[in-house]
Amino acid sequence: MTPVSPPNPPTPSLTRRPPHTVLRHENRAVGTYVHRPQLPGTFAPGPYLHPVRTLGGVTVTGLRPAEHPVCLGVSMAVPEVAGRDFRGGPDRLDPRGSQRHLSWLLRDPDGFVEELSWTAGGRHLLLERRTVAVRGLGAGCWALDFTSALTNVTGQEIGIGGAGGAGGFFWTVPPRPEPPHVFSADGEGGAAVHARPADWLALATDDWTLVFAGATGDTRADPWCVRTGEHAGVGSALARRRPLPIAPADTVTRRIVTAVADGRLDRAAAARIAGQLSGKGATV
Repeated sequence: MTPVSPPNPPTPSLTRRPPHTVLRHENRAVGTYVHRPQLPGTFAPGPYLHPVRTLGGVTVTGLRPAEHPVCLGVSMAVPEVAGRDFRGGPDRLDPRGSQRHLSWLLRDPDGFVEELSWTAGGRHLLLERRTVAVRGLGAGCWALDFTSALTNVTGQEIGIGGAGGAGGFFWTVPPRPEPPHVFSADGEGGAAVHARPADWLALATDDWTLVFAGATGDTRADPWCVRTGEHAGVGSALARRRPLPIAPADTVTRRIVTAVADGRLDRAAAARIAGQLSGKGATV
């Protein structure tokens, strides 16, 4: 990826229609990023990736499932930031916040760097620098590299996450007749992996496999949030039992790299890919 100077207009080939940006791997469209979603304020709207596809063209993200319509593909969703709701849905905190696209710092077919403002009630709470990149992993597989750096711009300490839910990166998968199989290096099944940290975690179906890995020490220390029933998906929890404090001008950074593969991978194959994602080597 190469920097794009701010005065230059967006490259027309990157957009399908405003406000969508298409991400590509070897000339194949593998993801669409919506940076200015047209959603009601009750959704606590923010940018999201959908659809995301395997190299074979199978969609691996879900959008606004009927039973939980605030789930938006691949996104950042936090139940509370300084007492404001950034996840949306019924019976949530008021006023609800929004993640607003400010500018592109870089924008290429294989990724981008974006600045966003997390705002609620007319107050600017967080400045986010979001970096999303497409990586090759060999035949039949690619990876989505997602980094979120959140800076407290309020001038006072604030808390994020916790208070009714973990919050952070979340990947919603499409509805299926049978739930995906979930496993990690440390366990198998939702009860064994939910709310626990692990170097990597996988969701597998007959059509696709997703392998999630934390790419920093702080990210690997966060517990995973796993849903295999309604609105199934995987998230990385910034905080679970209490909000994570951020001092004035401090930044919290998390990085998740997700392998997207056609077909069902077994534990050994998932572990090998996880080693590529995190740079730590395979652990079965």
